[in-house]
Amino acid sequence: MAKAVKKPAKKVVAQDDEIASYIKALKHPLKKEIEAVRLIMLGADAAITDGVKWNTVSFRTEKEWFATFNVRSLESVQMIFHLGAKTRPDLRAFKLADPNGLMKWLGKDRAMVTLGGGRDIPANRRALEAIVRAWIKRL
Repeated sequence: MAKAVKKPAKKVVAQDDEIASYIKALKHPLKKEIEAVRLIMLGADAAITDGVKWNTVSFRTEKEWFATFNVRSLESVQMIFHLGAKTRPDLRAFKLADPNGLMKWLGKDRAMVTLGGGRDIPANRRALEAIVRAWIKRL
């Protein structure tokens, strides 16, 4: 009878470690604001988690990825809201309430949310939370 050979255990990096490493290495003039927005996003709904996807911090529910930081913008914190990594043929265009004018629609399934920097972040907190809650209902 052959002896079972154990495979070496894969080292799994905890999601929090992955995020912490990413943020520690991030060289961005709005790094503090990005960290603040990350906490707002995570606090908007208990179902939201984050991870590094598409080479930056992205957010998801158990259903799908839905928002990703646009770290190419150096003047303002921006998020790209989307409905996952794959196109959805059943998708219909929709609009969300945006009283602060933060959203710019990039297509029927994605929008860029520009939050500003510095004091703009706390000023736009409630509007961002409302956008997040409405967006995840579409997933």
